[in-house]
Amino acid sequence: MSSEVIVTIIAGLLGVLFAFIYKKNRGLRLGVGIIGALVLIYGSYLYGALQPIPYLETFNTGNIRQVKLPVERVQIISPIDKDTVKCRILTMGVYPESHNQDIWVLLKPSDDKYYPQSDYTNTSYKSKGEWQVVTRFGGDAGESYDLIVVETDSTASKFFSDIIGEWKGVNDYVGLELDELPDGAVEVERISVNLEDTCRGTH
Repeated sequence: MSSEVIVTIIAGLLGVLFAFIYKKNRGLRLGVGIIGALVLIYGSYLYGALQPIPYLETFNTGNIRQVKLPVERVQIISPIDKDTVKCRILTMGVYPESHNQDIWVLLKPSDDKYYPQSDYTNTSYKSKGEWQVVTRFGGDAGESYDLIVVETDSTASKFFSDIIGEWKGVNDYVGLELDELPDGAVEVERISVNLEDTCRGTH
């Protein structure tokens, strides 16, 4: 919240408070109270104008496979291998209780480059043995993708976060070559999925 908004709202609150407390001059009290209320309304409007409604991203979920419990390794449970997927999906999986590394999803389309996936937390969200991340495709209908899950150390996680930030900054998602992947990213599972629709230009 900007200092202008804060000052405006405080001024409005003080005006309204004055109208309740001051008892000597009814006209002055009424005038200051009305002005305070108007200033408060303006401050609220200004705050709303400066804080746009966040973009709500929608996504689909694919088929879910059952896994043997207790979970002994990081696994994908959705989508499943050879699934046909929409342009935006929620990739989900499981991990053992003792797992303490970050989990990333990389997409490898037909250009043979690697595209780390992230939402607002960058790494996949982990909670109580389950992980998930919004996964965005950008190819043509029928195109095949490798969906790769990697475990990362802190250095590899930072690399992926930084590279995504760079791509967002110039709005150009160029992908990574195999030799550009950090040593601290270790592949734990890979499946293949196909696009149901053309997804180019949808992001």
